[in-house]
Amino acid sequence: MEVPLSWQLAKLAVSIGMVLGLGAIAVRVSPRIAGLLAGYPLGTAIALFFIGLELSPAFAAESAVHTLAGFTATLAMGGGYLLCGRREGFRGVLAGTAGGVAAFLATGLALTQIEFTRVTGTLTTLVAIAAFLRLYRRVPDVRVTARGTVTWPALMLRALLAAAIIFAITGLAHVLPAAWAGVMSAFPISMYPMLVILHLAHGPGPVATVIKHYPAGLGALLWYALCVSLTYDRLGLALGTLAGFAVATVWLLAWTRLQAWRRTRSVVAA
Repeated sequence: MEVPLSWQLAKLAVSIGMVLGLGAIAVRVSPRIAGLLAGYPLGTAIALFFIGLELSPAFAAESAVHTLAGFTATLAMGGGYLLCGRREGFRGVLAGTAGGVAAFLATGLALTQIEFTRVTGTLTTLVAIAAFLRLYRRVPDVRVTARGTVTWPALMLRALLAAAIIFAITGLAHVLPAAWAGVMSAFPISMYPMLVILHLAHGPGPVATVIKHYPAGLGALLWYALCVSLTYDRLGLALGTLAGFAVATVWLLAWTRLQAWRRTRSVVAA
């Protein structure tokens, strides 16, 4: 199927805006908040929506089932980047990227060999979230310092990187089975360019903080993928996407309030 130019331009515009927004939050607010928002269904939503638009809602719904388990590969990528990207500057970015992508592909290859259902896919990622939260518990929180600035040309380059990833995923969906398309849709499209931005401008410390808090934000992505797997084929892409965002937003608000309540209790107890 030939993809209209208007669809391609829409993918480009949405992808660029997504990364610019997350980059601004990471610098002006905190890497912790940016890490939680990186778990919001941004890149995955774009990928699954355009897969459904270019192929069919049924194919996108089937892919979303595998996306549920594919988030385990996303967590593996974060761990690979954290282990390998400890140097400053461009060398650290290259090493982190190599380690992260290798971990993602190895985990993704294993996941595509399994016939997942919505229940088993969700449970797989929930177990992975618990495991990575435990592994990251001693990673220190590092705020962005005044050292270094993120220039608009550099930020745009990273935004174009996210767009390129989305184009690659939606393009590969035309030749890959639904299992691979679903796992590739779980690639951290919004988080990875943000890691590159932070790493080059502020070093590996804030990057580690974003990766540390990323598993806690994955709940929104899980709810989104679960919802669209149920609604794309029944309600269509537009209503299915709206339903997915509504469910993800409710979960993210509930999770944020729960975290605030726990912090308040800790302060009172102290």
